[in-house]
Amino acid sequence: MSSSAAPLIDYLRELEGRGQKYISVDDDARKILREFYLRARNGTAASTSAASSGKVAGVKPAPVKAADVAELGAETAHVKTQQHDVAAANGLQASGSSAKEKIASLKRQVAKWPAASALTDLRKTMVFSVGNPEADIMLVGEAPGYDEERLGEPFVGKAGQKLDGILKAMGVERRNTYITNIVKFRPAMPNQTTNNRQPTSEELAAFMPFIHEEIKVVAPKVIIALGGTAAQALLASEESVVNMRGEFHDCDGVPLRVTYHPSYILHNEATSEKRKIWEDMLAVMDLLQMPVSEKQRGFFT
Repeated sequence: MSSSAAPLIDYLRELEGRGQKYISVDDDARKILREFYLRARNGTAASTSAASSGKVAGVKPAPVKAADVAELGAETAHVKTQQHDVAAANGLQASGSSAKEKIASLKRQVAKWPAASALTDLRKTMVFSVGNPEADIMLVGEAPGYDEERLGEPFVGKAGQKLDGILKAMGVERRNTYITNIVKFRPAMPNQTTNNRQPTSEELAAFMPFIHEEIKVVAPKVIIALGGTAAQALLASEESVVNMRGEFHDCDGVPLRVTYHPSYILHNEATSEKRKIWEDMLAVMDLLQMPVSEKQRGFFT
């Protein structure tokens, strides 16, 4: 971490030491913290005047009243160095001699993960991941829903069936991919039956260290972010799917493609919308140098 970022990191750790987990930030602060993240990821030093002075717009000087504390935005929740600090402090480590054993060790650890245990709005049945822990393709969604909780496997409901159809059209078997969600437990709701909700930024942040460990273990050639919530968390961005798709992004050194969640085409069956998802899959196939027939290139045109 650059010394220019040290005052900011020290200040945040001071707040954390007083039991404060979340702070309010405005758009300027998000940009500054995003710069720290990108520069740290690329191995370069940050040199932002606001950071050098130890001040970030929207972060109030100590002492901070409880009324000033708000959810930390996705932009700051995923500063890579902070995530690694949290993971190390809580002893998160993928142990084992094979990728399968390492994923199993992560699954055991998430059941006792302090940040997850502190959350009160998650259900109790864990849904971790499925598929090949050495796959070339890693697919990441946001959180399990009713069917996933019931069957204990990601993407097994109607959206999962759509995903299976997409993979089949690519010539890829589901069992040869690695499929996971960021949040490992179904988000709870009052009087909940089959209805689901999106995870909060707090819930996403609690599990991000696991996703980074999963990426490290699987070492995929490409990651596909399924839907805006997963994409925003993985890329520390607040951009929409519309703005994020159409190009490859970097996530822990792995090319990441953003596309719509399979549930999107359950509610929008327009050929033009299906084509958008398929274009993302074609880009993935080209990246992996998979054979693509003219018939495949012409799907949904």
